Formats: sequence, C-alpha cells, structure tokens
Amino acid sequence: MIIQDGNKIIRRFDKELLQIEPYGKNSLRIRATQLRDFSDDRYSALKPESCNEFEQSDIAIQHDDNTATINNGKISCEILCTGKIKFYNKKKELLLEEYDKNRFRRISDPDEPDSALEIPGRWFRPIQGTDNYETVVRFEAKDRERLYGMGQYNQPYLDQKGCVLELAQRNSQITIPFVLSSRGYGMLWNNPAIGKASFGKNVTEWTSDSTKQIDYWITAGDTPAEIEEAYADITGKVPMMPDYGTGLWQSKLRYRTQEEVLNVAREYRKRKLPLSVMVIDFFHWTAQGDFKFDPEYWPDPQAMVDELKNMGIELMVSVWPTVEESSENYREMEEKGYLIRTEMGPRLGIKNKDTYMDATNPEARKYVWEKLKKNYFDKGIHLFWLDECEPELSGYEYDNYRFYQGSDKEIGNTYPKDFAKMVYDGRSNEGEDKIVSLVRCAWAGSQKYGALVWTGDVASTFESLRNQLAAGLSMGLSGMPWWTTDIGGFHGGDVRTDSFRECFVRWFEFGTFCPVMRMHGFRQPLVISETGKTFVPGDADSWKYTSGSPNEVWSFGDDIYEICKYYLNIRDNMRPYIMEQMEKAHDDGTPVMRPLFYDYPNDKETWAIEDEYMLGPDVLVAPVLYAGKTEREVYLPDGEWVDLHTGQGESGNQTLISRADLQTIPVYIKKQKYCNFSFSHKEG
Repeated sequence: MIIQDGNKIIRRFDKELLQIEPYGKNSLRIRATQLRDFSDDRYSALKPESCNEFEQSDIAIQHDDNTATINNGKISCEILCTGKIKFYNKKKELLLEEYDKNRFRRISDPDEPDSALEIPGRWFRPIQGTDNYETVVRFEAKDRERLYGMGQYNQPYLDQKGCVLELAQRNSQITIPFVLSSRGYGMLWNNPAIGKASFGKNVTEWTSDSTKQIDYWITAGDTPAEIEEAYADITGKVPMMPDYGTGLWQSKLRYRTQEEVLNVAREYRKRKLPLSVMVIDFFHWTAQGDFKFDPEYWPDPQAMVDELKNMGIELMVSVWPTVEESSENYREMEEKGYLIRTEMGPRLGIKNKDTYMDATNPEARKYVWEKLKKNYFDKGIHLFWLDECEPELSGYEYDNYRFYQGSDKEIGNTYPKDFAKMVYDGRSNEGEDKIVSLVRCAWAGSQKYGALVWTGDVASTFESLRNQLAAGLSMGLSGMPWWTTDIGGFHGGDVRTDSFRECFVRWFEFGTFCPVMRMHGFRQPLVISETGKTFVPGDADSWKYTSGSPNEVWSFGDDIYEICKYYLNIRDNMRPYIMEQMEKAHDDGTPVMRPLFYDYPNDKETWAIEDEYMLGPDVLVAPVLYAGKTEREVYLPDGEWVDLHTGQGESGNQTLISRADLQTIPVYIKKQKYCNFSFSHKEG
C-alpha cells in the first residue's frame, strides 16, 4: 500500500516500510526497514535542515495504492507495484534502477521478462536476537558508465567501475561512500556500518553488515560540478582555510626535542626558504593518553611557540586517541566510560599495550579536549594532527569492538568524523572559525569539521605515488576538498639511494600542486640518539630517542635541493591563486584538485584521462609517475595554454609530448590567467 504524507511517499508491503522524500535541491532520500519505524538521524551524514532546502514548486507527487512517482526539480523516482525503484533526470532519461529479478516484474514493467531468480532489489537478513539486519541494495549495471569518488583506497584507479570496495576504515584506506556517475547522478550510501560496495559489470551492490535500515541519498545534475555542490550542501562545507595552510608544512618521523624543531625552522629562515608550519610527531608525550609534552625533551613549549611565531611559522602537534594503562588519565576515563570496549577479551592490547578513547561519546570528547586545551591550546598551539583516527585496531576485528553509539559493525565508520569534531568544537568554542586538523581518516561530513586528509603510512615507491594521484582526486570528488600526501611516501625511503631520490623529486613536484604541500616520512637509515640505547620495534619508550634520517629539502643532496628551491618558489607565488580555490571550496564545496572532466564535462576525452588533473580551473598538472622518464604525453582540453616552465603557448584539443626531465613536471596555465602568475622560467 502506498500513501502520501506531506512531501513523502510511504509504501508498506508485508514486513518492509519504504519512504522516499525530497532532501535538498534536485535530490531524494530513500529509506527502508523491516522494523516498525525508521531510526533517528544520529548516524546520518545529512544535515537535518537540508530536508527543507528545496523549492516547493519543484515537488510533484502522483500515486495510487500500488505505484507512485515523486519529482524534486531535476530528479524523479518511480515506484512500481512490485516495489522496484527507478530514478530519472529532468529529460525523463533513466539514471539508475534497482536490480530486481523476480517472476512478477512483467506485471509492472511489460518491457522486462519474467525471472525465476527471485533476487530482490532490497534484501534484509535478520541478525537473530537483535533488531539489526544485514542489508543489500542492488542496482542494474550500465555499460560505459564511469563511477568516481568513494573516498580513498590504496589503488591507482580513478574510475571505480569494476572495483569491489570494503566499506571500512583502515590505515591508508578511507571510506566515504559517495559515488559520482558519468550518467549524471551522485549517490551517498548514508550508512556508517561496515560493509561492501561492488561495482560489477553485471550488477552494483551496496552491503551493510549490521544495520537497522537501508538509507541512501541521490541527486541529479547537468554537470559534475552541480552534483558535487548539491552533495556539499547536504553534508557540509569546509571552513575557510587559514592563509598559512597553503604554504610548506615541514614534518618527519620524528623531531625528538624542542631544540631540534627550532633548529630546523631557523635553518629554513637562514636559507630564506618559505615555511608555514612545523610539525611535532608522535611520542613527544609522557604516556599515550596524557595528552601533554614530556618535559625532559620539551622543557618550555611556550618559548618554542613564541620563537616560531616570530618567524611566521605555526606549530602543529600530533594527537593520538590511544590511552595506555600507565597514563595519568586511564583510570578516570575507564570509570567514566570514555574508552572503547571489546565484546570479548581484554580492553588493553587493542593497539600495542593500549586502548582508545571513545570519540563517539560526546562527554569523552569534552574530557580529552580539556586536556588538549590545557596542555597545548593555552600555550599557543592551535593546530592538531589527529593520527590513528580510524581507529587502527589490531587486525581490524570489527566484530569485537563497541562504542558509546553502538557496535563497530554498525557505526564504526563514523569514528574519525567524531574525532575531528572534538577539536572543531573545542576551537569553535574558543571563538575560532578558520579551523583545520590534519587527519588520517574521515567519513562523509568530516569536511565541515576542518578535516585535512592525508593518505596514511604509504610506501616510498613510484607505485605508491601513482596511488596518491587517484586518492587525491577521489577524495575531492568525495566531498573532501582539503587533501595532502607525505611527500616522498612514509616508509621505505633510503636517503642514500638514487632510486629514492628520484622518487622523492617526482613526489615533491606533485606535492607542489596539491591543495596542501607537506613534507613527511620515516627516512632510512634509522637514527639513534646520543643516549646509545637500543631501539626495540614495538616498544613505545624506544621512540623517545629514535628517529628517521633527516627529511628537509636540503637533506637529499645539492642537485635535489636546487630543484626543491625552484618548486618552493613556484608554490609561494601560487598561494594567492590557491587561496582563491580554498574560498570556492568553502563557499560551494568545489574540489581544489579534480579530474579534467570536472571542468570539461562535454569533452569525451577528459573522462578517460586518469593521470592528469586540474588545480582549480586554470592550472593543468601532468605529474610524472614512473621512473626514468624525460617526457610524457599531455592532453590539453579546449582553450589556449601556456607552459609554466618555458612560457610557450599551446592550443587545446590536442595531445602533445611534453618535456619531463627530472627537474620538470609538465604544467600548463590558461593563457588568459598566465599573467596573474609570477613564475620565473627555467633556462633551456
């Protein structure tokens, strides 16, 4: 039976309750459950007020007892008498339809043959003894459709068609289940449960392992930009990036002392190199969960902050959600229920010798923020690096962990979003609005809490570099305009080898044209401090006196240093342009870096190009992603372009061979904008 309730269409058939409603401009929200009613929106990534953000004149509903059609601007949904759902654009062209294989289909859709398969478009399997279900939603796969977004996976594919993606958070894997289709729609799987998305040739499937309802949101648009902006409207937009965010961020694993940090900053200033942020990595604390400096190595944080600020440099500190038993806060956090729990086995040992704060608990967030405020914020340190925020559970045994808001299987993907919210709320309450936190993981909506995502502990190889490009573009299309990468990769880079130095240079060139440019990595060989103590892998105390090799721009030899200086100059000159893109991200949700098709959707060539990208609307970047290259193909879309390095003009709608020696990353600027860039050309 189908009824209309205001702007909503509600269908009850046997055990299933289905509801479809306008939710934002040109958009619909679809929910289905076999419980008596729908869950509240505590897990939803959609802003509650968005359900009213549409023109009432755009809404049209037609229905009888068995079928219905609901229109909202450029999208419409048809419910057949079997319960099958189809979505159309404003031209009445089919965008997406459920994969519904049963013997009664012909009754509602004469063009479809009967099927004895009995495979429904929406499927519920009860988890006995609970109110939860394993759910699956199936859609028909369409030939030549391209699918983009979905967060960040450790793979080189931009088009996700043909991929099977785990919907779960891991170190270097970020689940943001929003997909942008070349057919003109975007869809958010609005469910934080552990699950899977399969974009097969024969069928598309979205699976949640444990949930109370199916919940997804879909929008239609004439361009990728229109779809992305609708998605940003519904999940939130980034704050305005502070000015320092577009400069160089200097980091390594790990600066061990206050004086070491200051000496690096002083050297940058001595060499007259631009530097915006210095970063203090992990194990600068007395114990995990103390959330404060170890005074033996950091005797006067306020003096350190003051000297850096006098040099025009901001300081960032790493904060982990881990809490070990020796922490001064452990017992109180345990008693108050501020730690995550295990279903079986001891709480400690979830990560090495420790456990995690429960970021889904609002009281736990307030408690930890007060520690951060007292020990960092009040000393002038307002930038936080929120590491380990998947959280990085041992073996990722999702069945075994429980949070304040529910089981890991049901809501675990929201943890990094809640961790970022902790710092965002704390800083907002102190009157700040330009808030950015470096985070290793995210979920849909994390961007509105100032999340700057990076790709985690990736290898220092060309293969990994290729994955970074796909990751950065996919994250932008997943609603995360702020993205960065460890220049040179995180682990495995030996500063003594020519092979790593080449990889580092190519990564540095790529990083110059990323939304945020950030040095980081665990460089080899290992460096032991003058204490002479032996490093023991897995022993947290060993990190007090252990570090990787130097990771500053002068650390890789004179030739590479000269290349780095050249690109640091380019980056510094580009900062006004990048700030313009940051403003667009703040206002409209526009990705700062994006595939060519975003700006040239009518050019069929651009939809197939996965190794170039646009930085804003005027800068085309073609990174060098393989060793030993001295040139590469570059496709230029319509328009007139100028080679960044030579000033030579080129016409669009052509593929050319561009110079790409070790000193050169092919970059082309739109001719009408080139005069706005103060670049100095290289010779030769």
